[in-house]
Amino acid sequence: MVVVRRKEEWLERKTGAKRPVLVRSRRASDPIAPAFASLLALFDADNATATARMRFARALRFSLARAYSAAALPPPVSPPLRGIKIVDLTRVLAGPTATMLLADLGADVIKVEENTRGDDTRSWIPPAAPLPDSAPPEAAHLPPESAYFLAVNRNKRSLTVNFKHPDGLAILHRLIGQADVLVENYISGKLATMGLGYEDCNKINPRLIYASITGYGQTGPYRQAAGYDVAIEGEAGLMHITGEPDGPPCKVGVAATDIATGLYAHGAIMAAIISRQQTGKGVWIDCNLFETQIAGLANIASNYLIAGQEAGRHGTSHPSIVPYQVFPCKDGFIMIGAGNDKQFATLAREILRQPELAADPRFSTNQARVANRAELVNIITNGLMQREREHWLELLRGKGIPYGPINDIRQTFEHPQAVDRKITAEVEHPRAGKIKLVAPPVMYNGHRMPITRPPPWLSQHTNEILQDLGYSVAEIERFRERGIV
Repeated sequence: MVVVRRKEEWLERKTGAKRPVLVRSRRASDPIAPAFASLLALFDADNATATARMRFARALRFSLARAYSAAALPPPVSPPLRGIKIVDLTRVLAGPTATMLLADLGADVIKVEENTRGDDTRSWIPPAAPLPDSAPPEAAHLPPESAYFLAVNRNKRSLTVNFKHPDGLAILHRLIGQADVLVENYISGKLATMGLGYEDCNKINPRLIYASITGYGQTGPYRQAAGYDVAIEGEAGLMHITGEPDGPPCKVGVAATDIATGLYAHGAIMAAIISRQQTGKGVWIDCNLFETQIAGLANIASNYLIAGQEAGRHGTSHPSIVPYQVFPCKDGFIMIGAGNDKQFATLAREILRQPELAADPRFSTNQARVANRAELVNIITNGLMQREREHWLELLRGKGIPYGPINDIRQTFEHPQAVDRKITAEVEHPRAGKIKLVAPPVMYNGHRMPITRPPPWLSQHTNEILQDLGYSVAEIERFRERGIV
């Protein structure tokens, strides 16, 4: 085991200088002992300076604690949805997000796609992953792998089938008979006209969990309207509160309503799986973008429902807290939020070097700062514009004030925390070679769920899935000749 000593034991007097006591592992069998023995040897020499020893001791203490913690982690959790089969009839973002999260947890997600072009996002290029010369020839007729599609389809298999044809529908019915979950995002009622509605599927498999993701839900006057993230951002209030006070409404930089709906659907399906363990029966889940976005208004919705307060646009600022917004620096932008009077006093004294601001009656309380917002924001902006962003970030560290840099995407992925936590994963794609994806963001016992499959190319797994369903190679070839798969 690694010896962890008290603070006062780390230093000893030698020739008038403080020298770190370098801690060694007691057992050679300790899994981290060899690495630390090598590190310690670097500073065993007496000619190392006291400053160097001190710096090394601090780094070693951190490394010891971290390595010991990693060595003591419980084993990885087995994927909890292993053995669950999901028929994925979704396209674009909300549905594929939900099914990807389920696939991350071990479910066998079979992405059923139209057999000539597949998911719409496959054609949303550029950007796309470049194809090496070694790409499989059987997929040479396909376009490059869209970055958009790759973002939300890891850990899935691809089956193409024309289920408008009776034989294609029969294939899907056979698959549904073996499935645990079906997820679809067609306009309400559309699949029922094709023999794939909830009642049709429930007759085939009463244990099937049938999850519908639509724009507006299965009932109501808008039930047959198509749902698009950007339209519902506007219709359900999000755009109204996004943007500068004197500017037009703005959409969010990513399809936040789609992503949130996928998260809600994923949670609902997980709950339905647990419910089925108790009842033995499936359920019809009705999840939609419109109500998800209304729920996502959170306190803004509550302000209106409880107090009748209409919301407006505030840019990056907070309607009730000042300062709490993005400020420009000499070479970039920084977010600073002083949520109480103590934090503002620290900001004035230790960051801006203007301690008199905290005593100024215009700014001494949050209520006063809100009333004099424009004047205070101008003072802070003028101060921050004098120096580079990194100067202010260094001053803010450890001061107890909420803050953060405004990073671009490159800076985000190069962030020390992102690098340390390995939020990206490199996978081998059968067409595109090595590609980088965002890894599943949740850890269990310190481990992420694995990416066991790269996002599939169109129809990549059709043969193996049909063979699993009991179709012969000859039958599959006839299906292909007739344009059914």
